Amino acid sequence: MKLGKVTLLSAGPGALDLLTLRAARVLSEADVLLVDDLANPEIVTLAPQARVIAVGKRGGCRSTPQAFIERLMCRMARRGAHVVRVKGGDALMFGRAGEEMSALRRAGVPVDIVNGVSAAFAAAAGLGMSLTHRDHCAGVTFVTAHRQDGTAPNWTALAATGTTLAIYMGVQRVEGLCATLLAHLDAATPAAAVQWAGTAHERRLLTTLGCLAQDVRAGDFASPAILLVGGAVGEAALASSVDTIAIAA
Repeated sequence: MKLGKVTLLSAGPGALDLLTLRAARVLSEADVLLVDDLANPEIVTLAPQARVIAVGKRGGCRSTPQAFIERLMCRMARRGAHVVRVKGGDALMFGRAGEEMSALRRAGVPVDIVNGVSAAFAAAAGLGMSLTHRDHCAGVTFVTAHRQDGTAPNWTALAATGTTLAIYMGVQRVEGLCATLLAHLDAATPAAAVQWAGTAHERRLLTTLGCLAQDVRAGDFASPAILLVGGAVGEAALASSVDTIAIAA
């Protein structure tokens, strides 16, 4: 039997028209779709021949075990299937792609990657700002608010980088991370929160670091959301929207 393969496919932040042409082609060729919770469920319409299996993973929610997903990919590819693992955002950004690629390579299963739009870029686009505005920073740092073992990253070191901080999975820990950052950054540092970035349900909050935690809670922001902190956020030009919340500094 001919060996199949696995493609780790980036579904982007949600809107189907943000998919790449390569992603659309790969979806049309798929035999099996393993679909992440954060992917737009309508993406399955682009894979009419594929068997669809939901393998959602959400923090704090009942999730498909990672080891099960890896075994499933290997087993189906060994049977000759083209397995497309559909991941929200960009597959290589906090999407467990590293673990999955290692498992597939150990099993001798070929693996391809299709890049896409990560949520931080969609959030910045919605706010009308550059993550790397050279008047304010020398770069951008993408960071998750908690490591695999549950511990926090070194917020002190991150504050010292002088970069725009794009913080994934930070809403549940927003009070703690803000408190640590405020020990090293001015309370007036521009900050933002964007929920469901790049979708029809997008909600945006523009505020300051000193008020970020309070405003996130008052606005009832929840996962999936991106937090942005840094001088570049001050360049945001909020689009007119009933779902946009602007907080005066």
